[in-house]
Amino acid sequence: MAADSASADGKQKWGVSASDVVYHFGTSGISVATATGITHPLDVLKVRLQMQLVGQRGPLIRMGKLSVQVVKSEGLRSLYLGLTPALTRSVIYGGLRLGLYEPTKYVCEMAFESTNILVKIASGAFSGAVATALTNPMEVLKVRIQMNARTTRGPVQELQKIASEEGIKALWKGVGPAMVRAAALTASQLATYDESKRVLTRWTSLEEGFYLHLISSTIAGTVSTIMTAPMDMVKTRLMLQRESKRVGRYKNGIHCASQVLLTEGPRGLYKGGFAIFTRLAPQTTITFILCEKLRELAGLKAI
Repeated sequence: MAADSASADGKQKWGVSASDVVYHFGTSGISVATATGITHPLDVLKVRLQMQLVGQRGPLIRMGKLSVQVVKSEGLRSLYLGLTPALTRSVIYGGLRLGLYEPTKYVCEMAFESTNILVKIASGAFSGAVATALTNPMEVLKVRIQMNARTTRGPVQELQKIASEEGIKALWKGVGPAMVRAAALTASQLATYDESKRVLTRWTSLEEGFYLHLISSTIAGTVSTIMTAPMDMVKTRLMLQRESKRVGRYKNGIHCASQVLLTEGPRGLYKGGFAIFTRLAPQTTITFILCEKLRELAGLKAI
């Protein structure tokens, strides 16, 4: 009788309906896409800043000055270059990245019988790496369009051009560093957010709600920016190698990072760092606050 009861409990715990899966991944994808749309101009500026003085040392243009230059010379529309592939990627990438975190964490907790922060880091790293591997072509397409304001081709035509001229393999340029960056980003974002909520609810008077989500997501955004800025830089350079002919071809992520250090100095790895922070911090905050609200409306438990 006890065994039957345990079996029933197990089935109930593992039982997931199709609507739960749709809500789970849908709330994640919508929240990430919304945050991406709001912060996209900062992403365009970040990519432009990262491609400054390739293979050279020298004074760097600040984000404020660059934004004025871009709007003056290319128009306000240029700040939304690559928005279509960015939003397309965000729905899939966001849905997988956040959507896989909880199931992966649950499996790890069952396997290792632990709920410590290492389990959260491992779960976040896995979900981020998988999501990026599947959506890398959209990221390549996005950064190519962001660097080419003069193109008259649409996203589909640009994708076809890359595949026909450089081969299908070109759509996965930079996938290694992108996966490392996404693993570090998701692990630092979700593990920090998850752990911050746990600590704040335990040691302060905060309860599940807007202010807890706001503080926890702000902490997560700051930590993830510090962790991932150099990896984001390497990923962008690899995806835009045609813009980097001055220093030849990068062989891989490690070669790219070493070349940047040798020719541009340690500061080179943090080009666009402030733009990354001004984009990633609010994006993280918007994503988590919106995701938590959507989950509440969908009848799902908080992250």
